[in-house]
Amino acid sequence: MDSKIVIIQKIGDGLVYLFHYLALFGIGAMIAWSGIHDYLHMVQSGHASLEDILLLFIYLELGAMVGIYFRTHRLPVQYLIYIAITALSRHLVIDVQEVSDSFHLYLLLSTTGAIAILSLSILILSYTTKKFGSPEEGNSSHDAKQES
Repeated sequence: MDSKIVIIQKIGDGLVYLFHYLALFGIGAMIAWSGIHDYLHMVQSGHASLEDILLLFIYLELGAMVGIYFRTHRLPVQYLIYIAITALSRHLVIDVQEVSDSFHLYLLLSTTGAIAILSLSILILSYTTKKFGSPEEGNSSHDAKQES
């Protein structure tokens, strides 16, 4: 009875592993396809606007995040924050100009406040990674200091 359960668990683990890689390849392909599509649109129009360039940066960061996740099986939170900062910056530069003047100041302040908070979170994550190490390292520098 236990051997059947072990076999079922191995099959289940294999299917989850297969789905994981198929999903990552699918997401990576969609990012590449979208990036190439937008790039070709820019080439066809004969110029790239600031909006287009910032969109390409978002695609680049998404691709890097998928690549890191593919290799390490860990979701790099810092890349998600970089993507959010880039998306908010794009929104700030492009979309805020089209908002009415009465609401403009509040939207501007809230967007810049969100960018500042996200930037602070990157600073905190970078500091804690430098001081205490990252989970990928296995042993953090803090543990090494305590052992000596």
